[in-house]
Amino acid sequence: MNTPRPFVLLALAAFAACGEPASDASPPGTPPAQVESALLPTFVIRGEATPRTPLADRMEALGVPGVSVAVLLDGEIAWARGYGSADLESGRPVTPRTLFQAASISKPVAALAALQLVQEGRVALDADVNQVLTTWRVPANAFTAEAPVTLRGLLTHRAGLSVSGFPGYGPGEAVPDAAGVLDGRGNTDPVRVVLPPGERWRYSGGGYTVMQQLVADVRGAPFAEVMRRRVLDPIGMVRSTYEQPIPPDRQDDIATGYRPDGTPVPGGWHTYPEQAAAGLWTTPSELALYAGEVQRAWRGDSTRVLGGVLAREMLTPDQDDWGLGPGISEDGERFRHGGSNQGFRSTFAAAIDGDDGVFVMTNSDAGSPLASAIAMTVAEAYGWSGPRPAERVPVELPAEVRERYAGTYVVAERDIELEVELEERGLALTWRGDRSVLWPSGDATFFDVEDGREVRFSWEPDGVELTLGTLRATRVPR
Repeated sequence: MNTPRPFVLLALAAFAACGEPASDASPPGTPPAQVESALLPTFVIRGEATPRTPLADRMEALGVPGVSVAVLLDGEIAWARGYGSADLESGRPVTPRTLFQAASISKPVAALAALQLVQEGRVALDADVNQVLTTWRVPANAFTAEAPVTLRGLLTHRAGLSVSGFPGYGPGEAVPDAAGVLDGRGNTDPVRVVLPPGERWRYSGGGYTVMQQLVADVRGAPFAEVMRRRVLDPIGMVRSTYEQPIPPDRQDDIATGYRPDGTPVPGGWHTYPEQAAAGLWTTPSELALYAGEVQRAWRGDSTRVLGGVLAREMLTPDQDDWGLGPGISEDGERFRHGGSNQGFRSTFAAAIDGDDGVFVMTNSDAGSPLASAIAMTVAEAYGWSGPRPAERVPVELPAEVRERYAGTYVVAERDIELEVELEERGLALTWRGDRSVLWPSGDATFFDVEDGREVRFSWEPDGVELTLGTLRATRVPR
């Protein structure tokens, strides 16, 4: 269990300075008041009472200095508020204008630029991307001989490409360009086809970096410039930028990223040359503008960025509940995405056939549960169908069955190691210095008893594989 951290008291001192001050609290029963005083948990255990906690308490327990929230209702931003600190050292508060790194939420926004090329007939969704790539090309191998890498595959994470995510670059580190990233001249492995394209879903930030290169090659202009002219400005996302590193003259109100113990990310934030995959700086309010534009295009009410035909295809789920950029909720009613960069965690969910949504950004590695809880509380307050807390149903699993999953797991491309051990009732998972207790919910599925995250095990040709969100790790042979 996380314990309260003294540094968060500094952030909470600024709590009243952002959004609604504590002395002028939101009226009881209103959605902002529910967020501020009665947050839902991210999951519930069947048969047990649903606990509620104040936002300030949850921020303190998790070690999250600041959070920004925006809500889209009837096609307009109904409210937007900041809570806590954008920067602990200066005491600067989070406001609705504070820029955060969107991390992987960069992907569904960036997808619009690629789909515009399809709309113009300059790129085909199901053609070999090497037909239009010029600066860099997908290296051929036995897998590409079976099927080509396509733009559809890149956008839906079914291109069979490697490198799930990127750590970014800290102060003083040499930053490669996109082609350098793709060839492994940075701090990650080369992006290569490691599965037959189209065979199965494999989350790949590397694939979106290929898409970034494709957009820049076809447009003949830097990716950030293309995004500014063709996507961000037309939508009205005037404070947002894909520039990496963010220019000094844009640093007037940006959040510093933090570790859960209150230590700032060196330099305040990392630089991500993988712009399409992780490089967007934005606010929840401007993400709401993105979602609203996609919703209008889906209905045929706007063609500022994308026409209705491709907007509908963008939000049509495939067999993995993935659209052309965003993920699609299991009930098919919302498009969504999460984000995880060094010191930043975010989430959003917006109606497909509707005009509402919730957008949450935090400046902490520990911010994911908080962002999810806020999104769920907003959805409940407005009576939306979701998102909702996941229900977990623990089962009894014999020790000899659980023992089958014990061992050391590695994600070689990201230099991540996870240790799984037998625990009294389930398993214990240790990685990045944190130890989590997992209870079984099936023969090969477990959940974290603190945040409800599901962990799945499967037997693959390479051995036992562990899946945690988009992270896939393979067990070291014992």
